[in-house]
Amino acid sequence: MRDMDSTTEQSPVAILQLLRDRLRQGHRDDGARLVLLIEGGSSRGAYSSGMAIAVEQLGLLPMFDAVYGSSAGALNGAWLLCGRAERTMHAWWDPLIMRATIDPSRLLRGRPVVDTRFLVHTVYTEIMPMGFQEILDSPVTFHPIATDAHSGAAVDLHDQIHDQPSLQTALRASTAMPLLAGEPVELGGRSYVDAGVSEAVPVRTALAQRATHVLALRTKRTDELVSAPSRGERLMLSRWFARRAPGAAEAWLGRVASRAEEERLLATHPAALQIRPPLGSARIGRTERRPHLLRAAVETGRQAALKELAGLVGEVPPR
Repeated sequence: MRDMDSTTEQSPVAILQLLRDRLRQGHRDDGARLVLLIEGGSSRGAYSSGMAIAVEQLGLLPMFDAVYGSSAGALNGAWLLCGRAERTMHAWWDPLIMRATIDPSRLLRGRPVVDTRFLVHTVYTEIMPMGFQEILDSPVTFHPIATDAHSGAAVDLHDQIHDQPSLQTALRASTAMPLLAGEPVELGGRSYVDAGVSEAVPVRTALAQRATHVLALRTKRTDELVSAPSRGERLMLSRWFARRAPGAAEAWLGRVASRAEEERLLATHPAALQIRPPLGSARIGRTERRPHLLRAAVETGRQAALKELAGLVGEVPPR
């Protein structure tokens, strides 16, 4: 295990060697299942966005068998899969986009603080179009995660994505933060809330689907701990869950244990590499929208990933 000042908690040789072999051979026919996991956390996803940009710049995406994303991590995964992660990164610090997407004052008017409908159906179609068809056609499969509102289970929405409308709905389902993003999102006859309620880093889902090698793009530093919901959060959200997502309340209340299990799985897997924001980097809140902080977070994430992965291709992309 490396010094805690490193961007990663571990540096297993197996995953880097598999990436090298696949780059050299130019194919994935080796019997392994290499997956990319992308953590979200609303605005904190700026960090994993920068890391995804590094993966794109290094040309590593075709080496993966699948991309799994939770919440904002699903959005970052979608941009990576359509080859537009770098060219759209400025959305993170564009004042007009961020203020229209995240507006805490809307809560006082009974409207969602985070407007994922505007983001997915306006920004991603009119302002900076997402390559929805490229995602659907990609040989690297896409697995956005959401939380079933009635069972509280983490659900892989991959099999429910068939066209652009269902893909857009899946992205909204994965990012449907309780209270902050409004109502649960319906897809395939089920209601869903944010993936982070049940699985902030989709490692349990990926391992259940026989992932053998895991690269996880994280949005929290090693010294950032998950806490149980505060008394204020319980007061605000208990009624929301009771009315809109009764089965997900238990998962939300048990988030400390859930996150601990994710950390354990990633720390003990023989072929898992985690890339995190370095110690000392800014702590980004879920509804952060200050351009200088978000721009810095994207670049910090990019540099953290390049530090770990650039040696695979022998060239560091320019800033």
